[in-house]
Amino acid sequence: MQNRSMPASAVIPVLSYPDVEAASRWLCEAFGFELRLTIGNHRAQLGFGEGAVVVTGTGGRLPPVGEAISVMVRVADVDAHCRRAMRHGATIIDAPTTYPYGERQYSCRDPAGHAWTFSQTIADVAPEEWGGRAIGKAARR
Repeated sequence: MQNRSMPASAVIPVLSYPDVEAASRWLCEAFGFELRLTIGNHRAQLGFGEGAVVVTGTGGRLPPVGEAISVMVRVADVDAHCRRAMRHGATIIDAPTTYPYGERQYSCRDPAGHAWTFSQTIADVAPEEWGGRAIGKAARR
């Protein structure tokens, strides 16, 4: 069963910000999210492809550092996305890098200090080729 008030995603990170509207606007402009739903001025749902994040308010205060969440988002072009994020003030932690597991990724922090990793698939690599192990459906692929 689906609920039109909820994203269809199985995993939905929840990120806390002092100002839901400003954070939602920044995430849309800098990272390419699309506003899906707002709930008053204290909550918003943002979509990205088939994924989603929920933005919640903290009543004007920055969330404690220990509450920071790392989120991974798949994109079509990591390098272009990184340039876009930088233009909007993202702090780059790790520049775009190609990894042996078939992904090109970069990591950054947004203005509230949340950690983000953006990932682009560049090859289909068996996990065993780089030291991983496929489990379940992935092992039967």
